[in-house]
Amino acid sequence: MKMRLLYAVTVFLLLFLGSCTSDSIDDTPVLEAENVLTIEQDLLDLINAHRLSLHTNTLDFSDVAYKYANLHTDYMISKGSISHDNFSSRASNINSEIAVEMVAENVAKDYQTALEAFEGWYTSRNHKKTMEGDFTHTGISVKKDELGNYYFTQLFYKQ
Repeated sequence: MKMRLLYAVTVFLLLFLGSCTSDSIDDTPVLEAENVLTIEQDLLDLINAHRLSLHTNTLDFSDVAYKYANLHTDYMISKGSISHDNFSSRASNINSEIAVEMVAENVAKDYQTALEAFEGWYTSRNHKKTMEGDFTHTGISVKKDELGNYYFTQLFYKQ
């Protein structure tokens, strides 16, 4: 009886400890990716709620804007700072894939949540003007560098 109990406890501990160790290592990138996607969606929801409060249209998600926002976020991470470098190239690239009337962009760094990023843009006259602008589509990219800093790029366009 004692041997069976000892065997059962040993099997339980091996399975439990093995799965905990494995899960914590393997799930880290997945959890980080889910967190970033949640921040992107939450930020879009906040901006659209704000636009609705102004009785203007909401912004539709655009795969094309998202693609170029992601590329720019990667670029900013590689530089270690935010910028609007090469904006005209991003705007031209979007226009080459989808005929657009105008393109604009907001960037940010170091906010930890969608609400913080929204509030940062909202309190900046130029960023707020862009968020409230006459646009129809958007893509928001949020990525974290190896130091844990979040970088944000939001591209807007009007079709």
